[in-house]
Amino acid sequence: MPRSPKRRARGLRREELAQLAGLSVEYVLRLEQGRATNPSAQVVAAITRALQLSRTERDRLYRAAGLLPPQDGVVDNHVPAGIQRLCARLGDVPIGVFAADWTLLWWNDMWNALHGDPSTVPERERNLARMLFGGHPYLRPMRSAAGPEAFEVAIVGDLKEAVARYPGDAALAALISALRRTSASFDRLWGTVETATLTGEEKTITHPTLGEITVDCDVLAVPGADLRIVTYTAATGDPNAAKLDRLRTTGITASA
Repeated sequence: MPRSPKRRARGLRREELAQLAGLSVEYVLRLEQGRATNPSAQVVAAITRALQLSRTERDRLYRAAGLLPPQDGVVDNHVPAGIQRLCARLGDVPIGVFAADWTLLWWNDMWNALHGDPSTVPERERNLARMLFGGHPYLRPMRSAAGPEAFEVAIVGDLKEAVARYPGDAALAALISALRRTSASFDRLWGTVETATLTGEEKTITHPTLGEITVDCDVLAVPGADLRIVTYTAATGDPNAAKLDRLRTTGITASA
């Protein structure tokens, strides 16, 4: 958050915590006053990321909320504080951090400008597979240089890999079951695609103001945490790099 000379005390203001966690100020106030007594695991996870808690601090917060901390053997949605700080320092690059089930956990302003603002959709819907196969309007049109359905195939193969690593994760199993039930395309690919790990490729995203932007999409693994850092870049001097520069300098958002 920007530093202000008027700030009298260290730490986040209530409004800032609400903004970083994607919650309403009123709900944060209810939590402070003890009027919201049953926060969901999704809310606690969002506050954990906003406060950049360590794993031990995260577990204490879950217990304070009357919830069991995330257990081994299930997909972890914790973004370590160091990863958050690293990504925050790369503000010129659109960055999103995803869990193993492709739930979007963290993103920056450039991600908003390129893709649209994820905070406009419920947290449960911020899953890339749900957006791809559910046709959610948040996700802007995007195609892969590898050909039609290449991106969808890669996501399905990576989800199969996640299921193999987390066979006891009920939420992941429910996600797969729901997608197979509601999307004929996902169900078809699930029955035919081999297990694979998603890697980077060239993608073209259609922006409502700047038109098509072709970028290199790289997927970076986080050692010690089953996370994916997704970045979008273009070579210096490329017309697409100029479009990314315009996104950064003008702050074009999802409303554009």
